[in-house]
Amino acid sequence: MAYSSDLSTLEYKIIEPHLPIRLVTRKREISYHSILNGIFYQLKNGCTWRDLPKDLPKWQTTYYYFNIWKKEGRFDVILEELAKQDRTRVGKKRYSDFVDL
Repeated sequence: MAYSSDLSTLEYKIIEPHLPIRLVTRKREISYHSILNGIFYQLKNGCTWRDLPKDLPKWQTTYYYFNIWKKEGRFDVILEELAKQDRTRVGKKRYSDFVDL
């Protein structure tokens, strides 16, 4: 089932370079795309992690990645990248051009 908080393929492609690269020999059982959909569902709807719908990854898995990525600062990097792209899209200066980061 699709939710209004789900990422499109294009939106995921923008975020994907900022996610960790894991060198493994077997395929991931749960994609980062699905995990992000679970995270965004919880953030948008304000439900508890345990109340995630059953068609999303298990709440424990979703919360695990959310917690790790939050501590690593990945969401800050993703939001900064999205802001840069949006400013470029509408023809504004890049944020970093006039603010010391």
